[in-house]
Amino acid sequence: MAVVGGILAGFYLVAVAAAMVVFGQGVLPIAIVGSILLVGIQYKIGKWAALRSVGAEDLSETEYPQIHQFVEQVCRDKDLTKPSLKIAEMGVPNAFAVGRRGNGTVVISRELIQLLDREELEGVIAHEIAHIDNRDVVTMQLGQGIASIVAIVAQYAVLFTGENDIADFFLAIVVGNLVQFFVMLFVLAISRYREYVADADAKEVIGRGEPLARALEKIDQGNQQAQVSAQNATHRRSRDDRRRDTNIDQQVSALCISSPDSGLLRKIVSTHPPMEKRIQRLRS
Repeated sequence: MAVVGGILAGFYLVAVAAAMVVFGQGVLPIAIVGSILLVGIQYKIGKWAALRSVGAEDLSETEYPQIHQFVEQVCRDKDLTKPSLKIAEMGVPNAFAVGRRGNGTVVISRELIQLLDREELEGVIAHEIAHIDNRDVVTMQLGQGIASIVAIVAQYAVLFTGENDIADFFLAIVVGNLVQFFVMLFVLAISRYREYVADADAKEVIGRGEPLARALEKIDQGNQQAQVSAQNATHRRSRDDRRRDTNIDQQVSALCISSPDSGLLRKIVSTHPPMEKRIQRLRS
């Protein structure tokens, strides 16, 4: 975390220095204020979009008292403000957290509640609370903001150091995307590491790793079954429906406790470490 965080900070400082070289030293206050605004806007929009994309609703305390009681107990132990609890129909058993330590939200899918037993569900919820307690959502948003800032500076550097013609315009787009992708590799490395940390914190909360390990196995199997069902039902769905579902997956998958990434390239750009390694660590 320290090494990767230092590298990201280095990328940001290089971007600010490059902006000062291209635009002059007077751009420094604008760069700093603009960076803060960009990260803040991304944070607000990201939280709103994630909740809206799954149609999250308040989790009834009358219908699910045990979940609320468990969250309240964990938050007391951690001296943490109780996050808002919401439920959504995601089509797959999953859960995710958004927000910061004093104003967090945990979303649980109905499919997850139906699939897991009480101890397994508590392991998953403890994992999501750990993300809020460790400020992982804010950390990831900051990393993504740095990637965006570096990409923007790279694009303008190409435009202002070239002849500013149509060729430079397209070159700036290509350079910006490549630079952002490269920086995001480090951000994604942080994301994968934070999943291990959240798993370890959840293991400590519930006293052992086996319940969360079983939950991850069931979630993984549920996601695989949902993918097979979706493929079999493709011919019965309209193109607009498929496009909408894909957008929902892209917006939320990075936040969820499980991500369906597989293959070497996908593992490199995945927000989550391999499921089998997480389960192995929980059972070790």
